[in-house]
Amino acid sequence: PGKDRAAINWNDQCFRVMGTSFVRQSSAGGLTIISDVGGVGQSTLDYSFDYLGISSSNNFYLYDGDETVTQVTDPDLGNVIDFIWVDGYFMTTDGTSLVVTELNDPFQVNPNKFGSSEADPDPVKALLKVKNEPHALNRYTVEVFSNIGGTGFPFQRLEGAQIQKGTVGTYSCCVINDTICFMGGGRNESISVWIGVNGTATKIATREIDQILNSYTETDLESVVFEKYTHEGFNQVIMRLPDQALVYDLNASRELQRPVWFTLDSALDGKSAYRALNRVWCYSQWNVADLETNRIGILSNRVSSHWGDLVGWNFSTPVIYNEGKRAIIHELELVALTGRSIIGDDSTVWTSYSEDGITFSMEKAIRSGKQGDRQRRLCWFNQGMLRNWRVQKFRGTSDAHLSVARLEARIEGLAW
Repeated sequence: PGKDRAAINWNDQCFRVMGTSFVRQSSAGGLTIISDVGGVGQSTLDYSFDYLGISSSNNFYLYDGDETVTQVTDPDLGNVIDFIWVDGYFMTTDGTSLVVTELNDPFQVNPNKFGSSEADPDPVKALLKVKNEPHALNRYTVEVFSNIGGTGFPFQRLEGAQIQKGTVGTYSCCVINDTICFMGGGRNESISVWIGVNGTATKIATREIDQILNSYTETDLESVVFEKYTHEGFNQVIMRLPDQALVYDLNASRELQRPVWFTLDSALDGKSAYRALNRVWCYSQWNVADLETNRIGILSNRVSSHWGDLVGWNFSTPVIYNEGKRAIIHELELVALTGRSIIGDDSTVWTSYSEDGITFSMEKAIRSGKQGDRQRRLCWFNQGMLRNWRVQKFRGTSDAHLSVARLEARIEGLAW
């Protein structure tokens, strides 16, 4: 029915907001339209014991699980930019106040139970819940609250947990490993990416990531969406920018003791937007929607294509420095699991190198092997001279379906 705007697993079923429709997705990808919720742009879904909440273009709806979606029309609710469910309350924000629904009736709002995030006069951008504590992510600060009950606003600010950085957009943040990951910064700071926990913010963006973010305007970055992906040893945060996706790998960063980033895109060559939207673990599979065609699909390690279309891949080595000494590179071998290409295909893998990081040599191509050719060695010979330093780049297409382990080199040093 339209572009995918949000997805969630509730009661072992996958629900989505697509276009203006709230839909149920089956395990086979079939869609059942439940109701019209209007709106455009990213949406928020969260659930209580009895209701699934839906925010769409500043409106708030509750779904009871029995095919009935009802808009919350209490005039005291106001606009709903974002919301969470915590301790029996649906907590919403209009950018200024923190609003909670009544415990015994989520369709009612008491204006005497409004709260605020006012350590800094910056607007509230998003709400997240970590360890059952609401986090109000403002533009320049993050404030943490705890439930203390009472007759008024039931949550109290935890002064020591405040973070002096904030998020630039409503969806440029997520929770992973009981911490918040967000894109933003403090007052008079450029925008970067942070992990926030226990009142402190740790920068995880590299200089290159900062340079990419600074190529966009703040208005562009307000529409960025964060998604977390935790599966089979992967622990990643996907940052969907307007025309590309950057991924922070938590496990690799921990092992290497430095931030590890890579890109995801759906182009055969060059940069493009990543087509898989709003991945949800449901029906024992990762369900995604297609950015371009609004189709439903699943993530599978049996193919490397995106909805049947070939995509490209590439990676480069770190700088290889030989302390100013020359050497001849006789052979490079990309150690990989081969023989898994599409039947009949014998795809190509290319390599090239650069001695200045700007211009690259002419590419040299080899075949990756047909299906079943598991003993294939990916070797390039006569790879020129290492005069001072170089970067080696490799690229190919998804029909090779390679799994790369390491790079071996046979090098002969030269005396001056």
